[in-house]
Amino acid sequence: MWWRSSLVAAMLIAAAVSLTACGFQPLYGTTAGGSRLGAVMAGVEVTPIPGRVGQKLRNELIFENTGGGEAGPTGYKLDIVIKESVLNTLVKISGDAKEQIYELDATFKLMKAGKVILEGKATSRASYERVETIFSNVRARVDAENRAARTVAESIKVRLAAYLSQAA
Repeated sequence: MWWRSSLVAAMLIAAAVSLTACGFQPLYGTTAGGSRLGAVMAGVEVTPIPGRVGQKLRNELIFENTGGGEAGPTGYKLDIVIKESVLNTLVKISGDAKEQIYELDATFKLMKAGKVILEGKATSRASYERVETIFSNVRARVDAENRAARTVAESIKVRLAAYLSQAA
């Protein structure tokens, strides 16, 4: 019986050693160049994005990249262009929409020394319910915009981290 637990432990150790030998590397560890990925990410300058949702997206990205700390020396520049749209769903016979879906599309370019090194697109959708009161509708829309901006920021951050962990 004791040999079974020893065998399981030996197999787990062998699996861990084989993972490190095959090039497995944690995403948020050190980069291929040997620097900390957190420091490289903190050096990504996010250019201003027009509009309230653009500012929310920019703030989310800055927080995601720096972890709420100080920004590092800027080595990269991130340009983002957003497109917003609203889709009506659950339309009543009277023509009023009972629910809407807010969609946020972001196209981004990561640049180093004025040269584009990474391009991509991130999309998020957030639904919200419409009711009789105007304030509730406005507040629900703002909440949906914030949720979509947060999701797009997380998506862009992961893509940047994956690229910079290999390139920096």
